[in-house]
Amino acid sequence: MTLVPRIEEELKAARLARDDDRRDALSLLLNALRGAQKELGRPLTEEETLQVLQRERKRRLEAIEAFRAAGREEQAEDEEFELEVLEEFMPEPLSEEEIEEIIDDVISEVGATSIRDLGRVMAGVMHQVSGRADGSLVSQLVKEKLA
Repeated sequence: MTLVPRIEEELKAARLARDDDRRDALSLLLNALRGAQKELGRPLTEEETLQVLQRERKRRLEAIEAFRAAGREEQAEDEEFELEVLEEFMPEPLSEEEIEEIIDDVISEVGATSIRDLGRVMAGVMHQVSGRADGSLVSQLVKEKLA
């Protein structure tokens, strides 16, 4: 089952269970996916779906941080709940060791020897870890290996 129908089923179950918080979180996620579909004018590929989920995840993390900085704990908790629901649909994240293995493989594939090869290495690594690793962590690890 692809992600959109799965979320629709979860949304239906949340409505029947009268779980308003879960219903609202699922609705936001479904709207983001449908909006991306509408923008492209076609169904999303699995990779595009992951990109939408990552974007929504990042928005939630930034909102949590902003609400906490402003002393608005209740709103931060609401965002955390939405993040938990969102993460149910994301693939299992890679461990740092797994990311490092992928980086090592890509470095040897492209023959990278210095920090000047960062772009080529990042392109290869990000293609393989798409949706399962944070880009800033990957960038940091690649820089360490190329330095």
